[in-house]
Amino acid sequence: MVNGGAHGTWGAGDPGDPRRARGGQADLPAPPPPPVPPMPRQAPAAGPSLGEWLRTPRPEAGPGIWRYGYRPRPPEDPDRLDDRQLLGGAALMVLCGLLLWSLCWNGYIDFWVKPLEWFTPDSWRQPGGDREAFVRAAKIYEYLFTLVFFSAVIWMARGREIWRRYVRPRLRGPGGQERTGGGAGRPADPAAAPPGGPADPALWPQLRAVGEHAAADRLTAEIHGGRMNDVDYVRIDRAWQAVRARYEQLPAFAEAVLGRGAAAFAHPSGDRDLPVRAARHDLLTGQVRLGAAPEEERNPYAYRGVRLALEPALLSTSMLVVGPSAAGKTSRVVRPVVESLALQALAGRAAVVAVGTAGAGLGPDEAYDVVIRLGDPGSAHDLDLYGGTDDPDEAAAVLAEALVGDAPGGPAGPGGAGGFGGEADTRRAATALAQLIGPHRTAHGRFPSVPELRELLDGVPVALAALRQACEAAGDGAALRELDARERQSGRPGDPGPLLADRIALLDRPAFAGFFATGGTTRPFAMSDLAHPLRVRIDLPERGHAEASRLLARLLLAQFTACARDRDERSLFACLVLDDAAHTLTPASVRAVQRLRTANAGVVLALRSLDEVPEPLRAAAVGAVGCRVVLSGVSTWDGEVFAQAWGREWVKTEDVTHNPDFSGGTLRRALRGIRTLFTGVRATTRSVTVRTVQRERWSASDLAHKVPPGHAVVSLTTVRGEASPPVLARLGE
Repeated sequence: MVNGGAHGTWGAGDPGDPRRARGGQADLPAPPPPPVPPMPRQAPAAGPSLGEWLRTPRPEAGPGIWRYGYRPRPPEDPDRLDDRQLLGGAALMVLCGLLLWSLCWNGYIDFWVKPLEWFTPDSWRQPGGDREAFVRAAKIYEYLFTLVFFSAVIWMARGREIWRRYVRPRLRGPGGQERTGGGAGRPADPAAAPPGGPADPALWPQLRAVGEHAAADRLTAEIHGGRMNDVDYVRIDRAWQAVRARYEQLPAFAEAVLGRGAAAFAHPSGDRDLPVRAARHDLLTGQVRLGAAPEEERNPYAYRGVRLALEPALLSTSMLVVGPSAAGKTSRVVRPVVESLALQALAGRAAVVAVGTAGAGLGPDEAYDVVIRLGDPGSAHDLDLYGGTDDPDEAAAVLAEALVGDAPGGPAGPGGAGGFGGEADTRRAATALAQLIGPHRTAHGRFPSVPELRELLDGVPVALAALRQACEAAGDGAALRELDARERQSGRPGDPGPLLADRIALLDRPAFAGFFATGGTTRPFAMSDLAHPLRVRIDLPERGHAEASRLLARLLLAQFTACARDRDERSLFACLVLDDAAHTLTPASVRAVQRLRTANAGVVLALRSLDEVPEPLRAAAVGAVGCRVVLSGVSTWDGEVFAQAWGREWVKTEDVTHNPDFSGGTLRRALRGIRTLFTGVRATTRSVTVRTVQRERWSASDLAHKVPPGHAVVSLTTVRGEASPPVLARLGE
């Protein structure tokens, strides 16, 4: 069976599938293959048919520009008149033209009739002449003169510019205004302009070229019959691209298409669409529409009036979203991103883990394969505390980053003399954890559970003695040496054991009983499972367990960055979305986020304020991501960091100076004195100085006070290094 890509997929009943319930057994027999999934309840491509949607041009454009239905914007004209000059001048020209025409028509000006006398015989105008012919010629001449006269008036009134700027966009309708600011070019995706163009109704000429006419006919019938949606097309096209690399899989591909049609190579969940879509998507380019850039002077010319969109090529540089509560972080930015990645997961292109509080609005349960409600006894899925790794050192490093990565340092820190905190102490914490979880895995074949790990870190004599006895029974001398080292270090000043025990105690609560199981009877979700096109949502218990939620968020971020970098198969785009990333960033995680660009992975971090990031890390966190979204309502302190990140640009400024006017003779000076006496305003002269200076693209004050509600300032960067300037955008359009 063809996978639909270079990555593997789970089959129904796979014991490694983390979608299995926590109470399920790992050795259940595999159920029979699912039936052909029905079409989704919602038609995904609202408006045009799938064939029209496929043939819509998607040329190359600047970073973040919505490419569907792209219409190039004409080059910028430095002599371009503003709206008032253009329309006011046109109105004046039309009024003058009408006045002149009225004078000519009523006989006050008669030079315009002279050409009629030049080109008609004199006999027509003499008594007894052909008056009827002269009248007909006069009528024709009047019509021609009127046409030429008003054509000249319209030309002088810049009617062509008025038509291009105001009339033509309105005749096209809303869809015709979805243009981009780059130059015209060929579609980047072959599927965006199927070979053969509109004359080829099959849309599958490559299949016909290799002799698979029956499969091409079946897919064509699915399209024309309305049984295929955009997710189906992209998913089958991905499978076909894999077959092109390995043609020995062509018979299996054709068999699957003939047997299941548009449902071939379906996602293991059987879903072919999401229950509902809250944003507009274009799966051929992988874009989701974020908003629209208004026609404002502050926006760069190439981005005025265009739609802005996000895609994996941008999210691979990671994204930081900052805005106060109710500014629209979740509903207008995070939710569309998660929804887009979930659709791409159904198409076999991506894997997404969305992390937020319960009821955060990240989509219904039916839109996910795995929903983990930590702290909820009714949760059907569990989370692997160690990220799915078998390496004790790797597991200890990730867990230490989550437990003490944010610990404050200083002489009065929890570690006693010298304090505790910083990367060196995080490494010491990782060593202490490895000295315990390594021997435990050697003795029991698994990592310790949360209560067991807490007892070992607390140095409970019974727990340590039992672990030593189990290691001796296993005959592992290295494990015993690790335990000896841990016992020598415990109790010393600066030992990380007590702090680690206090932190892990946050998870050793009744609310988390049954979670983070390591007994082997269940298969919890681990970040290592992101080699599959999974859709995962993790609800954190923010209410009543705020500190534990922050610890878990740091753990998930550390696990994701470690697993994403170490993936053998990187054809899937992997993304972690933290709807509330407060107190999750550490020096190590900031560096790890920067390294995700080469791993086809990224993170989305949403913050209410940069105050939720340690002060030494704020500038580094903003610089580590390539995409930045600043919503309305941020403080000037937050705006200062982004203003520095966006830098300055050269602009022309005008300095106007008013000086007292002493020119003229005695009479003029006397008149100016009388006017000053009555009006209280002294006569001045005005001088203008034009200079080219550097100015901040968006100042801290502008970000704090000039961004309207429902808007955001957005800057985007691709993995190739192409960057867009900061653009003011209306979100949700």
